Amino acid sequence: MNRKVAFYTLGCKLNYSETSTIGRLFNNAGYETVAFSETPDVFVINTCSVTENADKKCKKIVQEALKISPNAYVTIVGCYAQLKPQEIADIPGVDMVLGAAEKFRIVDHITDLTKKPKAVVYNQPVSEANQFISAFSIGDRTRTFLKVQDGCDYSCTFCTIPLARGASRSNAIDDTVKQAEEIAASGVKEIVLTGVNLGDFGIIDGKRENKFIHLVKALDRVEGIDRIRISSIEPNLLTDEIITFVSTSKRFVPHFHIPLQSGSNKILGLMRRRYQRELYADRVAKIKQLMPHCCIGVDVIVGFPGETREDFIDTYNFLNELDISYMHVFTYSERENTPAAAMPGAVPGSIRADRSKMLHILSDKKRRAFYEGQLNTHAEVLFEGDVKDGFMHGFTRNYVKVKAKYDPILVNELKTVYLTEISHDGDVEITESEEILTH
Repeated sequence: MNRKVAFYTLGCKLNYSETSTIGRLFNNAGYETVAFSETPDVFVINTCSVTENADKKCKKIVQEALKISPNAYVTIVGCYAQLKPQEIADIPGVDMVLGAAEKFRIVDHITDLTKKPKAVVYNQPVSEANQFISAFSIGDRTRTFLKVQDGCDYSCTFCTIPLARGASRSNAIDDTVKQAEEIAASGVKEIVLTGVNLGDFGIIDGKRENKFIHLVKALDRVEGIDRIRISSIEPNLLTDEIITFVSTSKRFVPHFHIPLQSGSNKILGLMRRRYQRELYADRVAKIKQLMPHCCIGVDVIVGFPGETREDFIDTYNFLNELDISYMHVFTYSERENTPAAAMPGAVPGSIRADRSKMLHILSDKKRRAFYEGQLNTHAEVLFEGDVKDGFMHGFTRNYVKVKAKYDPILVNELKTVYLTEISHDGDVEITESEEILTH
């Protein structure tokens, strides 16, 4: 009987692509992938450590895993595993901890599923994680997350990712194109490009070989893929050339997610970000000039050390005036071994929470306004396989979430629909009377 393995992924799209790739390594070794609740022989938990909450989630998931399958072998990989291997090893029930350089050798490391009194730790210095290991998710959903870049050479004062993932490195363009062609042949309709610092694509063996725009142009020529989405790109790396190319591309969709982090130039300086808010506003204006219907998402951090009420209001007003579509709001949390953790001017937790709430409300207003601007138009939707209360969902090219009555024939299909109204849960509905038009 095959051994069974189950996975749980915390964090970013990059983690999802890597979990899927690790899953294929297990499948090739004869393991059957099962749901978390199906009493597997091995649990693999892929962790994030961007916020303190992610660390707590890891401990909770281990506890739940052992309730489901008390004798299962529990392995922890990912950013938290690189940063705090011993802390994880001390969690009751954990059997193995693998750092950044070891996680793709997981099957070689798991030779004996007998639980031991003490966890085994394989964790080299992050400088050893200097090879680019390709990864992509497939079979998990209608979109595939394709990893094209890893690591980061930036030194933002709040961030542990360079400590967890190492220096910036990328896949070769030819290899990435081959993977995209393989994904296209599998029937996937949309690729989401992922990386730690995606716009820094092109560094191989420590030397810059290419730029992100070169990859974009090469992928745009891949036959069989209907959509390519850029997951997140730093504003200082989002060039006019990239924006202009996307505006005329048939495959790259009008959707950018651009981290801002703060609308205060003072705070941006303390964060050691590589731009000021004027450049960010310029990028948004350029996008909207060429693609008025483009969706623009924003990352923003509240409660960074030294952020006064005036600084926050500065950020709030800046975001309120920007023509953006939604926000991902993060409450600042102190991370060990980062410069920000030692900075003066810590913001009380209750104030951080209040500021987060204000920006979440603003994000909801921005999203609704963006959705309202798309009503009474035809749009192409890629429907997904999820079903909830008899409804399914999909996304337009410009990332409007669309709700429709479940129909199995629509799963992973591109259909042109007429957007009519916003439902009580905030999604866009299509008209009941109009037939869904074929693509």
